Amino acid sequence: MVPTDFKGLIQRFYHLQSERVETYRLFEDFGSRLPSRGHEAYLRTGPHYDFDHYRQLVHEITQAFCGISKEVLEIKGKLHNEFDRPDLSEHIEKLQSKEKQKLELTAKLQLARQRAQDHPEDEGCQEKIQEIKQEIIKNKEALSEIMQDFKYDSEECD
Repeated sequence: MVPTDFKGLIQRFYHLQSERVETYRLFEDFGSRLPSRGHEAYLRTGPHYDFDHYRQLVHEITQAFCGISKEVLEIKGKLHNEFDRPDLSEHIEKLQSKEKQKLELTAKLQLARQRAQDHPEDEGCQEKIQEIKQEIIKNKEALSEIMQDFKYDSEECD
């Protein structure tokens, strides 16, 4: 349920962004607390990959991202229409676009890692992985900048 007061709306937005970050961690599984989950766990099942388990995880992650995005878009609408803050809704629009790009880059990285694992002799695979990692770093920097702008603009009226 989306809050109706301005501060509650902003707090809920920050909470949803935290959920999104946690969901990415689960998806990637960088040696996290959940060793049987994520893409890293999937790669450990090679060369005969446990695709069914991974497909279930991708489904769960997709559901989580859809729920988060839906609520974020509701907040965006409220900020624009009910609180007359098109500046904040614009930040959210930019953020949603960058989050979509981050998800696409993450999927690309996972495919590149699998290819590198399946073809260790192909040096181009490692280069591709590094290239995608650099794109992800740039994307995260852009996300951070958008969040900073959002924070600054949302605190303006305090």
